[in-house]
Parts: sequence; C-alpha cells; structure tokens
Amino acid sequence: MLDLSKIAQQMQGISNHLAKEAEAAKVRIAIATQLLHQAHQQQAHLTQQLQTNQLGFAAAEPMEPLDTRVAIPAAPEAHTVIATDGSQINPSHHEIAYCYLINIGRVVLHYGQSRFPLLDSQPEVIYRPEDLYASRQWGISTEEWMGHRRTMAEAMVLGELGTEVSGGEKGKGKKGNGGKEKGEKRQGNLKGQKGQLSLLQRPPVPTLAMTDGSLVYWFLDQLPAAARDQILEPILAAWDRLRAAQVPMVGYLSASRSSEALNFLRLQSCPHDQPDCQKHCAGQTDGAPCQVFSPLRDVTLWATLLEPGQRGPLFKSSADILQLYGDHQVYFCHVHVGAEIARVEFPEWVVQDKKLFEAALSLTLTQVQKGFGYPVSLAESHNQAVVRGGDRSRFFALLEQQMLRAGLQNVGTSYKEARKRGSIA
Repeated sequence: MLDLSKIAQQMQGISNHLAKEAEAAKVRIAIATQLLHQAHQQQAHLTQQLQTNQLGFAAAEPMEPLDTRVAIPAAPEAHTVIATDGSQINPSHHEIAYCYLINIGRVVLHYGQSRFPLLDSQPEVIYRPEDLYASRQWGISTEEWMGHRRTMAEAMVLGELGTEVSGGEKGKGKKGNGGKEKGEKRQGNLKGQKGQLSLLQRPPVPTLAMTDGSLVYWFLDQLPAAARDQILEPILAAWDRLRAAQVPMVGYLSASRSSEALNFLRLQSCPHDQPDCQKHCAGQTDGAPCQVFSPLRDVTLWATLLEPGQRGPLFKSSADILQLYGDHQVYFCHVHVGAEIARVEFPEWVVQDKKLFEAALSLTLTQVQKGFGYPVSLAESHNQAVVRGGDRSRFFALLEQQMLRAGLQNVGTSYKEARKRGSIA
C-alpha cells in the first residue's frame, strides 16, 4: 500500500526542482531560437556538412527552409480514417499455461458518408513451443519478442484495412502481393469476419491510415539480422499495400521526446570548421561543445514558433535503421494541433505525392480536433485493443476449461500467484 503521508513530505522538493527547470528551459529556448535563425541563413552549407560528415549523434535533415510555417487546411466533409493499436497478455510461468495473447484493435471511421464504422479487435493466442521459444536462438526473451510481434501485427492489420477500404490494391506489385500473403496467413481474411467492409462499388474518398507512435523502429537496430528481417519485412510489405491502395499513412507522436530536429542546429553551434565528432569530440555526446541547449526537446522549441493549425518544416530522419527501409524512408514535421505540438511522421512515398501529403496532414489535424486533443481513431483503436483485468481473468478461465476438457490434471496457478491475488493481512 502506498503511504501518501510520506510522499507528501517530498512534494515540496519536487515543486522547487520543477520551478528551476522551467526557468532554465527559457534560457535553452532562447539559445535554440537564435541558432535556428542563424542556421536558416546558411542552411545549404549546414545541410552539405550533414551529408558529408560522420556525426556522433542523429541529426535530421531539413527538406524545407527552416522558417517554413504552413497553415493546414480543413479536411473535406467526406473522408475515412483507419487505425490499429495493440495490447497483450504477457506470458507467465505462474499461470495455468505458458502462452501469450496479442490483441489488435481495428477502427474504420467514415465521415460524411452515412456509413457504419468498424470497431473491433482481432486476438491471436501464441502457445506452440516453436513460436514461444523461437527468439531464444538470438538471445531474445519471449516477452521482448512478443512486443516486436505486436508491432508487426499492428502494421499488417493496418495494411489489410487500407486495402479493404480502398476497394483493392491499385497496381499490385510483387511486394504488395507478398504483404497480402503474409497478412492473410497472420490475420485471416477480413471479408469473412463480423463487420465486413463491403466497400467496393463506392466512390473513393480521402482516406488516412494512422498508427500510434513512430514509424522509425529504433529497437530493430539492436536485433540480429535474421530476427530483424522477420519483423521488418512484413511491416514494409504492409506499407507497400497502403502505397498500392493510395492510402497515406502517418505515425502520430504525442509528447515526443525526440531532439532530431534540434540536433541539426548543433552543426551551427559547432566550434570547428568541419563537424568531425570522432576527431574533435571522441567519446563526447551530450557533453560536446556543440550541445548548448540540452536537454531541450523539439516539441518544446516548436511550441514557441508555431500557431495553432500550423506545421513547421519537413525533416528527413537520419536514424541508422532506416538504411534497411529501402524506398520507405521516414520524414516528419511538427504540427501545432491546439493542445500540444505533435510530431507527425510519413513514409517517403507520402511526402513525394503532394496530394497524399496534404490530405494526410489535414485529416490528421481534423482527427485531433474531433478527439479533443488526440486523434479519435487512435484513442478508439486503443480502447478496442486494451486487455483489462477482467478480460485477463476470463481468458485464463476459458483456457482452464479447455484444458480440463482435454483431460489434463492439476490445472491451476502456482502457489505464489494464488497467494499474491489474495492477502491474508
């Protein structure tokens, strides 16, 4: 039990610390703003330095002038938004069986079309030893691998929904077909399920695919190549399906902690003629002389520069893992959605198509407005996916019934788990 009276004694210290940090943040913002104006004057030179020098940090490349401020237009009345999110029941040796469940929430919202939405979830139970322990060969725990598989499943289901909503893939390619085969193997055919999307024969409307979080899967950079390919290839195949269906996708990041855009300004503050981090600042990252505004975040700076409904300049991410993305390089911009500054990410093929890019931005902003500060489709897909305590109990109760019907004996949780669920104090 949490003793709130003891915590109250520490609150004054926390308040004083936060007040000092707020004052320090103002100084950092002033420094970063000045560097931004200076960098804008010689943006071409700094961009060339970024492209030709090895840096010891990830700095995004600006694709537009740093003083870009664009008002995002309103979305058309008739449009469609799809989204997925995932949740899980973690495996535990203390439960009646060692297995785990991945639940993918699916949402299709139609606006101005007098059509019913799709709000459901798609669960999958993983229990076979070859699935549970396959990741051990790479030194990856079952719990960690479960999280990676969930990320993959979210992308695959999003690709399937995009194909269904658009009325089929336009100009199918090899990659698109491969993604379809993998998606059907993993998730099954959507047409045969409840809430079938009978959308053929309907005139096309602007459609947006949304996912919660970054499109840059940083965690893959730490995985062995074979394990990484098992996760990344189906994801990119799903993105191919969305591209073939002409459904733009975005990754929406609320309260982003990234400093990728700000790191470009470190080229401006570098005291050396050539920003060679290995030569001049070996072993230094946050303590390097060019880091004059740490720990300032991108969204904190852009909150002082953007008006509600505006976006900032477009950046290209320089994360190392993107070398494996092929023609799905990730771009991003910061958008003042009213309640906060959001980082919105796009695959390269969305950015290259002006119509798709503008539609993605306008539909994203409209989603935030309809959701009172957060995209309503992402909130609903989370609600469809989340596995609550009662759901977990019913899942294991159903599993216990099936095990008893199969003739298994001594079915039950461990003594440790049973005792933790009921206190004797």
